[in-house]
Amino acid sequence: MPHTSPDTSPAHRHASAPVPRPRRIASVAAVAMALLAGLAPAANAAGEGPPAAHAAVAGRHPDRAQLQRRLEAIHEAGIYGVYSAVRDGRARFDGAAGLADVSAGLAARPDLRHRVGSVTKTFTAVAVLQQSAKGRVGLDRPVGDYVPELLPGERGRKVTVRMLLNHTSGIDDYIGGAFPSLQTGTTGSLDDHRFRTVRPAELIGYGVGRPQLFEPGTGWAYANTNYVLLGEVLRKVTGQDPERLITQDVIRPTGLRDTYFPGADPYIRGPHARMYENFFGLIDPPRDYSAYNMTWAGTAGALVSTPQDLNTFYRALLSGNLLPRRQLDEMRTTIDVKDETGAVALRYGLGIYSLDTPCGPAWGHDGAVWGAGTWALSSPDGARQFAIGYNLMKYQRLSEDGTVLLPHPADAALIDYRDRSLCGTTAPRASDPAADNRPAEGPDPRALPVPRALPRVDAMPPRGWASSGR
Repeated sequence: MPHTSPDTSPAHRHASAPVPRPRRIASVAAVAMALLAGLAPAANAAGEGPPAAHAAVAGRHPDRAQLQRRLEAIHEAGIYGVYSAVRDGRARFDGAAGLADVSAGLAARPDLRHRVGSVTKTFTAVAVLQQSAKGRVGLDRPVGDYVPELLPGERGRKVTVRMLLNHTSGIDDYIGGAFPSLQTGTTGSLDDHRFRTVRPAELIGYGVGRPQLFEPGTGWAYANTNYVLLGEVLRKVTGQDPERLITQDVIRPTGLRDTYFPGADPYIRGPHARMYENFFGLIDPPRDYSAYNMTWAGTAGALVSTPQDLNTFYRALLSGNLLPRRQLDEMRTTIDVKDETGAVALRYGLGIYSLDTPCGPAWGHDGAVWGAGTWALSSPDGARQFAIGYNLMKYQRLSEDGTVLLPHPADAALIDYRDRSLCGTTAPRASDPAADNRPAEGPDPRALPVPRALPRVDAMPPRGWASSGR
């Protein structure tokens, strides 16, 4: 079992290098987009309204050999370790490839616990919608009605709970304030703040203290501040710590055994991988950030889970076991999120998003923290599911002017694995490792648009993508 302790390896002692001018980070907003969440998936998103039945697949059992080969292709494309769970009805595939601990040479295994970043947002949204069903939270009520001390004045009157849930509030992200070195193009604060405990009000202050991105309700911009604010709304209306409330009302009723909020404890309990951050080549060699105080993420992204637990959670949610029908319908009412070309990249609901796959729409979320990436998607009825964790982040490189993320073979391999997991034999056969005994390469990375080729925004998107309008 990999055990994480403060890293004293040469990789950890490697100084945080300044960003070369040609590759300088374009803006703090872009970096903020990069950290906890995804939202840059391939293909257009699914339409609004009640989800349609997932397209039929040939055979009801996952092709385990094919899936294992595609997991290995992700590792061979450059990711240290991957661990995944796929479900089709009652049939399951649990697989892993690569290394959980590079220096020790320990192999990855399918059930490793993992920091799941912004997948946490779906859990938080469920808790808010549960309180809405009880009449304690009004989705269209001003946030200032609940936490006037955190969102005061006119903004507190204009921003509603729904706007926090679907990222149309116009409130900026707090990441630049929480990790100030990122504003000067260095990664030193990632190490400086490794064991710091930060309170939600401080994080909210960083985001609220920045200029409003747009008039509330008139645009879309992903901000972790929204979900830390939602945690404080939960605290106000229930009188309970929001992480304990989510544990009590969402995690335990779903029967999740390996999912928990770590609080201020920087160490992951149980079997887990080390988590390596490359930050687009600025941290070279990649550094292990698996030991980290996650109070900087809280109800926006601090959860620890496993691929198996995430599949259980999303199946319970989409099959109607966690929310009444009215609240589940509210959750699946979406906003178009467009890429830099104006095409719809996905549609974001209330803590969950929808995107298209070769066999129809899929619902879920993704996440990224320092060194750890996660993606969990399900067919609309929760019958067919895919969840994956991986332990090397921001392995991609930026264009010379620092505004475009260059395609990487690992991204194509991830999408190929996603499509094979969710669609079975209906997935497009970009390459067939069964035919030539070589790893799947997926589509030619040069043909993949940026950022829609990526399963997440753990890497900087092109400038302006974050503020795409409706």
